[in-house]
Amino acid sequence: MPSGTYARKRLWRWRSNPLRRHDDIVEAWIVLAVWAVFVVGGTVAGLVTAHAADEVFAQQRAERQSVRAVLLDDVPLAAAVVAGTSGQRTATVRWTASDGSTRTGRTLVHTGLDAGSRVTVWQDGHGRLTPAPPNSTEAAIESGFLGVAAAAGLAGLVFATGAVLRWRLDRRRVDGWGREWDLVGPRWGHRTG
Repeated sequence: MPSGTYARKRLWRWRSNPLRRHDDIVEAWIVLAVWAVFVVGGTVAGLVTAHAADEVFAQQRAERQSVRAVLLDDVPLAAAVVAGTSGQRTATVRWTASDGSTRTGRTLVHTGLDAGSRVTVWQDGHGRLTPAPPNSTEAAIESGFLGVAAAAGLAGLVFATGAVLRWRLDRRRVDGWGREWDLVGPRWGHRTG
């Protein structure tokens, strides 16, 4: 199909046409609004979400600090590993907080370590154990993923709203055709003979 024919076929609702109904114009505006909100709103939602996530990760990197801790329990190689932690298991450690107090807590450590081993743990500004903050590469990847997810969520909402509005227009058209048929149908009586 030549591209000019395709463009004319796609844009028929915008041209003057004696068969064009008011509902066709409304539907064309709905489609245009859905795509405009999808493009502009999806871009804005994705960028704002990615930027906000990147700021949160930067704040985590600034607030959290690594400290040396002493492992209080043996963590044998055959120990049950926590799923998704790449060979790590929770164990009890002791460390000195930034205020000089000695603290004890549980955190993930690599398996195969003996009690008394030195490990690196992360603490927040209050001296509580926290997971390690993501490095800048991990933060960029996760921020990008969150931005794409926000844009996709908005796209789903926008396209679902557009589909519901178009479905209601179709119902209105079908009801209009039914009313018109009720007027014209009785005039078409059976005449045989």
